[in-house]
Amino acid sequence: MEERINRIKEVLVIKGISQKELAAQLGKNPNTVTAICNNKSQPHLKDLKRIAKILDVDIRELLVPTKKDS
Repeated sequence: MEERINRIKEVLVIKGISQKELAAQLGKNPNTVTAICNNKSQPHLKDLKRIAKILDVDIRELLVPTKKDS
């Protein structure tokens, strides 16, 4: 099982935006966005920043935390 690194798929659902819509706004192939949403590949940092802007969220909301708050 692949490690879950990003939460992009979850945020898309919350925002009511489809993966195809995100792909169109990013200028990426829908298959690329699907792979990113399924954590089979990860976006470049510039793309992650663009995704955050498109979804109107803080970039940190797109990532799975690596450390719990104490």
